[in-house]
Amino acid sequence: MNRVLACVDDSPRATAVCDYGIWAARLLEVKLQFLHVLDRHPERASLTDYSGALGMDAQESLLEQLSTLDEERSRLAQEQGRQILQAAHKRAEAAGAKDTDTLQRHGSLVETLLDLEPETRLVVIGQQRSAGSASKWYLDQNAERVVRSLQRPVLVVDGDFKEPERFVIAFDGSQTGKKMVQMVAASPLLKGLSCHVIGVGDESETQQHNIDWANDTLVNEGFDVVKVVRPGEAEVVLREYLLEVNADLLVMGAYGHSRIRHLIMGSTTSTLLRTSPVPVLVLR
Repeated sequence: MNRVLACVDDSPRATAVCDYGIWAARLLEVKLQFLHVLDRHPERASLTDYSGALGMDAQESLLEQLSTLDEERSRLAQEQGRQILQAAHKRAEAAGAKDTDTLQRHGSLVETLLDLEPETRLVVIGQQRSAGSASKWYLDQNAERVVRSLQRPVLVVDGDFKEPERFVIAFDGSQTGKKMVQMVAASPLLKGLSCHVIGVGDESETQQHNIDWANDTLVNEGFDVVKVVRPGEAEVVLREYLLEVNADLLVMGAYGHSRIRHLIMGSTTSTLLRTSPVPVLVLR
């Protein structure tokens, strides 16, 4: 696990991905690698496949033109990817990054990341949220697929870069949650930042015990911790608390519910990826 993998593309969020990647690689003291994935563009492949089945009466020149067009699209996409990676590399060097390189791959983003995951410590990816009916926000499917598929930590960013000073851990007392707290405590990534640990629900003895455990685990590793328990719906409470304390980062676990329950009720993780006002670091 010797690199931070920052996934860059031609979207406005690529600059933030680049900057958060630079920040994380510096603190983790690992290589920063910029990744650009050239999608297979299934809609274009279907055009080529259809043209090959036009039949005996199809004009050969039309087939040649379609083939040439596909080749030109591919060439331009590769050149665009090269320029995106070159710009990211230059930005990292200008920011003082010492160990950086670039990688361009063909295929799906998730498959590519799964292939590269064994040597990756952290993945940084941008998301593009779009407003739908009734002011609901819809999550970038690429971002959600990446978070669902990878076992490595994923930092999901949206908007401009702001170097984190204060982060919030959403803690539910589960074994997954405890592992998440231990990962934060052991990692240099968030050391020195102001830390808030929040539990959502009734202030029961069990809830308080869990929050105290998280507090003690982090304090023992030198963190300055604020611990709170708030009643209410997790998604609403967490969003409000992030704004209340002016947090720069939300740390949470990934998809703790069963697949069946997710299909029926949805997932806190998915909801917060859609609605969080700050970047989300998802740990397993």
